[in-house]
Amino acid sequence: MLADDIPVAHTPRGGWHGEMPPPVLSDCTEPLAPGASDLRGLWAAYAVEQHGAPLPAHPLTTHIERIEQCGDRVVITAGHVIHDMRADGTLESGVNDVAEADLSREIRVAAVFSDGRLDLHPGGVDPARPPLVTRELVDGELLWNYASFTVRLRRVRPA
Repeated sequence: MLADDIPVAHTPRGGWHGEMPPPVLSDCTEPLAPGASDLRGLWAAYAVEQHGAPLPAHPLTTHIERIEQCGDRVVITAGHVIHDMRADGTLESGVNDVAEADLSREIRVAAVFSDGRLDLHPGGVDPARPPLVTRELVDGELLWNYASFTVRLRRVRPA
């Protein structure tokens, strides 16, 4: 089954609550796209830093997220959202959903794999602006860089 054969998932109205929703891409057999880093798995945060300084009381130190991949498609389920995207650099195929911080605020985010990272560009890719959010594997850990802070996550379960 290819990524195109699976309907795009969206965050349910008001976000999901309780147990994490079932995987979206579990039946997909398409190999990862060339240049796509394999970020698949269930990840648990253990540290949050801002400008290199630890933030031990930050709420994201308990963050859990699941990353699924198939072809150039990536689904990140975390908090109360399901962000389903194509990492093709377009807004049309990127995250067209709601923000986790405000489940009533719509967002449009382009996604692309670049230099081994998943780069997220709210409003679209602009060569003059770096991505606002990145996810990358470093020494077996997932580093989620969001604006001015970094969340360090360990893989709890493989894909």
